[in-house]
Amino acid sequence: MSTLTILVVDDEPSVCFHTKTVLESHNYNVDIAGSGDEALERIKNGLTPHLIVLDLLMPGMDGLQTLENCKKIRPDQKVLMISPVNDTGKVVQAIKLGALDYVMKPFAAGQIEDAVRRALLPEVPSPRLDTNTHRKEVIERLDDDLCFMAASPAMRQIRAQVELIAKVDVPVLLLGESGVGKEVVARLIHKMSARSQRALQKVNCAALPVDLLESELFGYEAGAFTGAIKSKPGKFEQCNKGTILLDEIGEMTAPLQAKLLHVLQDGRFSRLGGRATVSVDVRVLAATNIDVEKAIADRSFREDLYYRLNAFTMRIPPLRERLEEIPPLLAHFMGALSERFNKTPLPISQKMTAECLRYPWPGNLRELGNFVKRYLVLEDENLVIEELRSRSTEAGIASEDSFAPEAGGGLKAKLRSVKDDAESKEIKKALENVNWNRKLAAEQLNISYKALLYKIKQHRVSPA
Repeated sequence: MSTLTILVVDDEPSVCFHTKTVLESHNYNVDIAGSGDEALERIKNGLTPHLIVLDLLMPGMDGLQTLENCKKIRPDQKVLMISPVNDTGKVVQAIKLGALDYVMKPFAAGQIEDAVRRALLPEVPSPRLDTNTHRKEVIERLDDDLCFMAASPAMRQIRAQVELIAKVDVPVLLLGESGVGKEVVARLIHKMSARSQRALQKVNCAALPVDLLESELFGYEAGAFTGAIKSKPGKFEQCNKGTILLDEIGEMTAPLQAKLLHVLQDGRFSRLGGRATVSVDVRVLAATNIDVEKAIADRSFREDLYYRLNAFTMRIPPLRERLEEIPPLLAHFMGALSERFNKTPLPISQKMTAECLRYPWPGNLRELGNFVKRYLVLEDENLVIEELRSRSTEAGIASEDSFAPEAGGGLKAKLRSVKDDAESKEIKKALENVNWNRKLAAEQLNISYKALLYKIKQHRVSPA
């Protein structure tokens, strides 16, 4: 028999017997518990199953309570949920509590065996950060320009969450800094969902004026405004039965947030200038780089809208927190960009990789891709490395062979402090002039939007 032990927890003896028979036929050791209390007691007494197959609906302590208490005792315990009902709320809650997967009852023998096999797959080890290490990364191409890559524990966990939440038709809120890959994750969710054969529409809420954004989302009737010669459907109608990605949703105005809230509640809205009600069935994915809790406290983001969107939240970590991604991403960008520009791929040396691992990448994947593009165009490794070192120095992160620290901070440190103080004051002044609209402030300061976001975070600029 296999050394892999599975604990089946279900109050129905027939289900326990069937599951035990199926799994033992595949050489697993199978134990049975008839309730959540019994399962927890056995775990407290030293039972260490490789996997728990846990029924969602049980009298007394149900599956969710059992899962939560089990995770308190053994945080790393793998759990597979089984359920006779397709309750979206309970499935989402189970995923949040740490369930690896779920299977609907009654299940075929092959279904439960496949789910158990996937759940018991060993974790891919985290790669070392030298360029000679053979790496195992998950790469999924989404279209000609985008692909999802998981080469770090954090991104592999996100990939596992995507596979589960894609099946559950609820809104998903994607949080993370600018350029971390929120759109990539959104496209992966859509690709793995039952709506994958329908349209996915992306709308950047920060890139359009208020009136234009409303008509872009909800459409308009003829005569709604000057130039509206004929009626036009909005993105919500265009992707009916599909998915819409609301990027930079934190920049949406309060009145438009209220209209979006009604769409999420009942799937209905009116076109701009129209009286008739339009009904749609659209899955909403929302992405933002703002601090949502702070925005709610500042009353710039509706709390009720947040809770509607927050059926499931995924936080995408910045690139500096997943350094394992950098070497394979460099190789990926080089391959993709050289093919796009019809150029011969250039080598990525250990020296270049080491510099990339030291740099903080405030622009995340977008900035890394632009770095590779510049290297491909200039064809000068030393030049792009020097540019990277210069940006590192400006960010206060010295590379190995840049200037050494001076006693007491020295003149350079004092000059940098003066520069940072002046920069912080100018940024705050610009933000106050436009009522803290970061997009307008970036235009006023003549810097990119992502550069402003980085500077705000770097200098900890906030309203008084």
